[in-house]
Amino acid sequence: MTTLNASDATGRCQICERSGLPLTRHHLIPRSQHQKRYARASFSREELLTRIAWVCAPCHKYLHSVFDERELGRTLNSLDRLRAHPEVQRFAVWLGAKPPGFLPRVYTMKRPRIEKG
Repeated sequence: MTTLNASDATGRCQICERSGLPLTRHHLIPRSQHQKRYARASFSREELLTRIAWVCAPCHKYLHSVFDERELGRTLNSLDRLRAHPEVQRFAVWLGAKPPGFLPRVYTMKRPRIEKG
C-alpha cells in the first residue's frame, strides 16, 4: 500500500487512478469501527490506524455513499478488496475516463441491508 504524508497528498487516486488531484485519506477500517469487537479481534491497533487508501474526493464520497461503515470495516477493509468490488470497479472505470476537474453530481444511495433470517 502506498503511504503519503498529508503534505504529499497530491498524486494518483488509488481507486480511479486519475492523477494530479488532491487526495483524501480513506480509512479502510472506518474509525467508527475501531472499538467494535470484530475490529479489535481482527486487527492490531497499529493496523487499525495505518490501513489507509489515498483517494480523490469523488471516489471517497462514492465509497461512503454506497457502503455503510460496517460493510467497509468488515468486508472491504483492504485496498485489494475495495478495488475488486464490482460496483467500485464500474465507478472507477467511469470516473477514470473523466478529466481531473470533473466532479460527479449524483452519487448512488446506500444499498438497503438485507437482514439474514
